Amino acid sequence: MTSSSTNKLSLGALTALVVGSMIGAGIFSLPATFGRATGGFGAIIAWCIAGGGMLMLAFVFQTLAQRKPNLDSGVFIYAKAGFGDYLGFASALGFWAGTCIGNVSYFVLIKSTLGAFFPIFGDGNTIPAVLVASVILWAFHILVLRGVKSAAAINTIATIAKILPILIFVIVLIFAFKSDVFMLNFWGAPQVTSLAGLGDLSHLNDYGYVGHAAATITATAEPESLFSQVRSTMLVTVFVFLGIEGASVYSRYAKERSHVGIATVMGFIGVLCLLVLITMLSYGVLLRPDLAALRQPSMAGVLEAIVGRWGAIFISVGLIVSVLGAYLSWSLLAAEVLFSAAKSQSMPKVFATENSNSVPSAAVWLTNVTIQVFLILTLFSQYAFQLALELTSSLTLIPYLLVGAYGLKLAWTGETYETDKTDHKKDLIFAIIATFYALLMLYAGGMKYLLLSAIIYGPGTLLYIMAKREQQAKLFTPAEMVLFVIVMVAAIVAIYSIATGVITI
Repeated sequence: MTSSSTNKLSLGALTALVVGSMIGAGIFSLPATFGRATGGFGAIIAWCIAGGGMLMLAFVFQTLAQRKPNLDSGVFIYAKAGFGDYLGFASALGFWAGTCIGNVSYFVLIKSTLGAFFPIFGDGNTIPAVLVASVILWAFHILVLRGVKSAAAINTIATIAKILPILIFVIVLIFAFKSDVFMLNFWGAPQVTSLAGLGDLSHLNDYGYVGHAAATITATAEPESLFSQVRSTMLVTVFVFLGIEGASVYSRYAKERSHVGIATVMGFIGVLCLLVLITMLSYGVLLRPDLAALRQPSMAGVLEAIVGRWGAIFISVGLIVSVLGAYLSWSLLAAEVLFSAAKSQSMPKVFATENSNSVPSAAVWLTNVTIQVFLILTLFSQYAFQLALELTSSLTLIPYLLVGAYGLKLAWTGETYETDKTDHKKDLIFAIIATFYALLMLYAGGMKYLLLSAIIYGPGTLLYIMAKREQQAKLFTPAEMVLFVIVMVAAIVAIYSIATGVITI
């Protein structure tokens, strides 16, 4: 991929790249996902934690872009510079694998969306759904190999096309918002299964509550603690913020280096506002049990409850445009990560090869073959979309953790601050919070997804071994060998747990 002046990206294009990468499948799943997990109060806490943590991470990306301008390969290069070759490789592998599985979630959600109109596609994990998704996958593969790569104009148009239906959704919900419904949902428990005895709420019948179960408010189960409610949303909030590093990955294409950090923060704040509005406004339209019962994409069900069937169709079309645009962004991002890692000798050099259209063809091939394998595996998963969403988040949190830790290392040791003490304390605080946030998210995600991630990190180390042998270099330092053994043991435990049914997918 050339980075000549004719291919340089403006601030607007970089910001669109961040927004385009972040707005994909996850945003359309928020009403049901949060409805199952928590009420309005828990959602507010969740978004404060996620928004604050990710904002700190965005600031770390901004700081690193300014203080380490020579590191222009994105996420993994910071891990390599700060913590050595193996963790640099692991960061690249985790980010790439997370991107591949994230793309699988896009296909699952597209087919689930169509499944509302064509039952043959089910929830996106039927044989016809996988076959059609495979056709789309390889059609994009051909387009990318022909040179449809870092086309900022295409990405900008797709970003506008995907934001428009989301903005219309928000506007409709503002006018349909009912404060009494919102208050019923606010505390999260008990889950309301009836409106009887709550005074004159007859207007709620317009939103599908006629004949709603029993005559009193009942709790469907013992109420969860607020901590448990918030914890169950954490990997979802990580998923919808994936793409925050988009400008950093493509930093070598920026017209001005300073634009990388600005685009990251601007894109993040814009998307955060949309995420919060979609989540909170939905609580003012449908009760939690109804939100939880919606099929994905649940935004379609919420709008349908307000305006009728055309609302579901409108959101479904918007989702397909959004997801296909995001898929293009993320497939390019995945190939770019492999390409950059190979250029930095963290991956086998074959992934640094380009075809006649300046596309890293070997990286594109490996990416799409991997996506195809995971698409087939969705046939054996009962909750394919949720699994893909949460596994993607868990895989990507490792690279994010290493970015935060590298920012912390620079600020703690004073590297790059020797002659310029400006913002030293502020950068240190931001890096501490970002690192703690990534650790907190890994804990919130639970051991299941860490073990599943080890299945990729462990065997995937074969690529690292191949790269080291090409360079005739020592494979591991003693510390890296210990880490590799731990990862492999975790991978074996995960495979055994799946085989014996301890872990279900």
